[in-house]
Amino acid sequence: MKNFSEEKQGVIYAILAFTFWGLVPIYFKLVKSVSPTEILVHRIFWSVIFLTILIFATKQTYLFKNIIRDRKKLKILFLTSILISANWLVFIWAISNNRITEASLGYYINPIVNVILGVFFLSEKPTKYQKIAIIFATLAIINELISFGSIPLVSISLALSFGLYGMFRKKVSVPSIAGLYIETLIVSPFALIYFAYLAQNSQNAFTFPLDYVSWLLVSAGLITVIPLIWFNAAATRISLTKLGFLQYIGPTLAFLLGIFVYHEPFNEKKLITFTFIWIALVIFGIDSKPLKSIK
Repeated sequence: MKNFSEEKQGVIYAILAFTFWGLVPIYFKLVKSVSPTEILVHRIFWSVIFLTILIFATKQTYLFKNIIRDRKKLKILFLTSILISANWLVFIWAISNNRITEASLGYYINPIVNVILGVFFLSEKPTKYQKIAIIFATLAIINELISFGSIPLVSISLALSFGLYGMFRKKVSVPSIAGLYIETLIVSPFALIYFAYLAQNSQNAFTFPLDYVSWLLVSAGLITVIPLIWFNAAATRISLTKLGFLQYIGPTLAFLLGIFVYHEPFNEKKLITFTFIWIALVIFGIDSKPLKSIK
């Protein structure tokens, strides 16, 4: 049984990680003058740099070598690299286009999407409470469709891409830091080619010598790596149930930022959407039982 101090440390690390992720829209607002695609390029490239340092500093090079020797794992990591890149791009675009609340909705929906993916792809059977939670989440999307005449594509794209990412990462079963390192390595050639295209056409925001915006773009790697370190420290110290509960710190902070700091529109119709989701999450939280396999 874990001692209290270790458990307490895990909670602190989790709060730090999810708080950081919840406040990260502030960073993307600071670089909103840069195109979302170029921001993604720098997030990938500088993540590779900082993760390389981290891999060597923590002596995880053996994990990296073991993974790259496994072709089956590499194929899955190629897929997850595309999914996480797409997730990052949609999130960056949403922040740049004043849709923080819609992005936060995506991460509120994510746990419910995970259940749906488990049903369709892993032959899992949801419990009674999970079925009710899915109904309320569906009502939220229907309300968006009726009220605004459109499906919340940003929210669904973020929830679905991250849900699929988590499902495949669980299947490949590799440590998160080593896995993310390989994922960013896989897409880094594409990122560099695109940056070369931007530079050739004088469309790049990143310049030498480094100005304020360029330094911010360099820090994109730290923005990715720092909360991941904290998350890993938390995951090894506290239960998944507690970790799952604390994860709502992130979208809640992002939601509050969107409403009270960046003054995004939030009317009664939007409130109904979020109320449905919040009810779904409360019901979802009541049931802590794992999904039952029907295989």
